[in-house]
Amino acid sequence: MTLKQTLQSDLNQAMKARDKVAAGTLRMALAAITNAEVAGDTAKELSDDEMLKVVTKEAKKRKEAAEAYDGAGRSELAEQERAELAVLEKYLPAQLSDAELDQMVAEAVAETGATNMGAMGNVMKILQPKIAGRADGGKVAAAVKRALSS
Repeated sequence: MTLKQTLQSDLNQAMKARDKVAAGTLRMALAAITNAEVAGDTAKELSDDEMLKVVTKEAKKRKEAAEAYDGAGRSELAEQERAELAVLEKYLPAQLSDAELDQMVAEAVAETGATNMGAMGNVMKILQPKIAGRADGGKVAAAVKRALSS
């Protein structure tokens, strides 16, 4: 069963359960996947990895919107965004802990033989496929910077 089929099945269940937050969030995720499929010159079927990237992007939007609403003092809207984020997180891979991330960064630094910030791109190139959606890009970059500056 593909991720899209799973989302569709879960949407049907949420609609039967009259769960408005889950149903709305899953509709939005499916719409984003469909938009990604028809974007560009020709329509194409997305792989599960590509669909996962779309869902990750949507989750990131919810996280950033919740922070923005908190900053503006709109806690009710922030809670709505967090509720949608919780629905999307069920479909994302488990996030790496700081210790796991630091371990992977240390291995990548050792593998490349990087000794300064000039080699950060090489380290990131090795890390990206291994991490793929399990850690925020900014968090990974910060960990690499810490490793290379020490």
